[in-house]
Parts: sequence; C-alpha cells; structure tokens
Amino acid sequence: MLSIKNISKSFAGNVVLKDISMEIVPESIVGIAGPSGGGKSTLLRCIQGLNTVDSGQILCDSKIGFMFQDFQLFPHMTVWQNILYAAKLEKNKSIYELEELAHGLLKKLDIESLVERYPGNLSGGQKQRVALARSLMLQPDLLLCDEPTSGLDIATMGEVVDLLKSVCSKQTAMIIASHDLDFLTRIADRIFLIKNGQIIAHMVVKDLKDPIGYLRTLYGKS
Repeated sequence: MLSIKNISKSFAGNVVLKDISMEIVPESIVGIAGPSGGGKSTLLRCIQGLNTVDSGQILCDSKIGFMFQDFQLFPHMTVWQNILYAAKLEKNKSIYELEELAHGLLKKLDIESLVERYPGNLSGGQKQRVALARSLMLQPDLLLCDEPTSGLDIATMGEVVDLLKSVCSKQTAMIIASHDLDFLTRIADRIFLIKNGQIIAHMVVKDLKDPIGYLRTLYGKS
C-alpha cells in the first residue's frame, strides 16, 4: 500500500525530516506521535505530494485522502457544497452517484441536518465531521489525518475515535498525526514517535501495558 524509504526533507537549511522509513498495510491505523514542530505534518504532506522530498522514496499504489488540521472548508460554501466539491472535480462518477454517496456519508456521520449551513455556523466537532465526509467522498484507500482532535473536547474526541475506527473497518487504512498520546493509543495499531525529524521509537500498542507512559518517557529523551 505505502512504502516510505529513507526520506529526508529540509526547509531553508532546516532539517525537518531525516532518514524516515515505514511501511503501511491495508486496514491498519498508524499513529505518528511527537511534539509540535517535530515533523509530523510535513511527513503527511510529503506522502500526499504537497511537499517534495529531498532524498529517499515514497512508493504508493493507493488513492490518498487528506484531512487537514484546520479542516480547510470553503467558508462561502454550504456543507453540501463543500462535501461535493472535490469529488465533482474528479469527474469519474455521475452527479447522481455522488449525491447518493454524499447522502450516505451524511447519515453515517450524523450531519444530515447541517447541509444548508456554512462553516462559520458549525462547531469544531461538526466541522471535523464535514471534513471527514469530504475526504471520504473521494473513496480513498489511505486516509491521512493531521491533528484530527485539535480543539475538540474529551467527549467529542471519543466520537472521533469511533468514527475513524468505523472508517478503517471499511478497508481504508489511516495515518494519523497527533501530539495527543491518549487519542493515539486509543485508536492506533502502531505508533511511530518522531522527534526533531527522526523516528526515535516504533511500538505496537497492544504489546505494551502502559503505552502512554512509555511514550511520555521517550518524549523527555533526546
């Protein structure tokens, strides 16, 4: 599905990613943990092709969707228009097929009542669901999520965990970048810890009795 081989990336001489390698398989949820500025978002952007790598290879034979940290909903469009916009640009489905898919996602994500609202009239949790629906309209095999719980309360975070797990059960793999260790250990199968642009640890969550404690210990190490 996705193979990342020894990639590095710098901006203006500042090394953001250094010799990063990982493999992603179908129907898996991989967490990318690390402090702000550690390289998590840049890694996702390189996978998506929004940034080019300086060295190394990213090999992917899957369709990729991206859910941005700030959601990036068009403020002048309704929820319905936001959800359909990118899918229409692909022009590989009829408008009837797209609307059927959109209605199904709206129902699944419990946002059917929001179709005529604009982003400025939505809560953070509602924007998150709309952004997820828009990403899923492209029917990706791999979904990249950048800080999907940023700004959400604890109750809403639990809903996000359930939503993303249900998406993965439909044969969509995910890579989720977050500094929220509680969230990542609740949702991810594996977690890579990135610090100062390098992977300093890789863990299988179910193999550890206290994954959060383990990660917090590593946070304090150089």
